[in-house]
Amino acid sequence: MNEDFEPKIVAFLCNWCAYTGADLAGTSRIQYPPNVRIIRMMCSGAVDPVYVIKPLLDGADGVLIGGCHPGDCHYQEGNYKARRRVAILKNILHQMGFDEGRVWLRWISASEGQVFAETVTEMVETLKEKGPNPLRELWGT
Repeated sequence: MNEDFEPKIVAFLCNWCAYTGADLAGTSRIQYPPNVRIIRMMCSGAVDPVYVIKPLLDGADGVLIGGCHPGDCHYQEGNYKARRRVAILKNILHQMGFDEGRVWLRWISASEGQVFAETVTEMVETLKEKGPNPLRELWGT
């Protein structure tokens, strides 16, 4: 394991819950690793599998999808749609020989800034154990 390795994480966060939770973590000055780049989506159900595959192909070490807790989606069933899409995506990644453990789906409410910080911290630690995305070397990123 490379001690200098710092994972790169792309996070697609639902505007109403997970993104607001991340914002709460920041405004509450809750410490979490700076390894995450956040992309705000209106709903986790709007995260297309291509949005997840592209950063992985470009060398990102992990992708986090954050949405409202089941039953609390502002678009009724968007998070259920996200859960189905992620299950299918992980199956496809596994069939392609790619570690599907690099894609995380987490439910984080607007009041759970601490949960967001803990999720990012846990993901960074897990990805450090896994090492860099094998595609990183391919592209030289």
